[in-house]
Amino acid sequence: MSSNSLGLVALLVHDYDEAIRFYTQALRFRLREDSDRGGGRRWVVVAPGEGGAGLVLVRAEDAARQALVGRQCGDSVFLFLDSADFWSDYAHMRAHGVRFAEEPREEAYGTVVVFHDLYGTKWDLLQRK
Repeated sequence: MSSNSLGLVALLVHDYDEAIRFYTQALRFRLREDSDRGGGRRWVVVAPGEGGAGLVLVRAEDAARQALVGRQCGDSVFLFLDSADFWSDYAHMRAHGVRFAEEPREEAYGTVVVFHDLYGTKWDLLQRK
């Protein structure tokens, strides 16, 4: 039996500070770490909670990476944000200008809505049944 778990997922961003603001304010993530790595590079980790997986915000430094910001998974949903209180999280996100691709819907597995982060990356906000 494996004891492995997913720790971090790298997410390309245009700017560290605007990404930190979006994730900590609009999505209520915690800033776990923001360390200077020299040369304008930083190690920035945000996460929805204390434990579990987090995002490493990676500044896209060249044209090829810049073109991938917001499209790391093409046009598919890339990340899934589990919610313990869907309607509260949805209202908070709307109040902070998060763009939604649809209206919330009830599925057999729970309440879900697709939203875009500040760069257009598609996410699911999901409260499982």
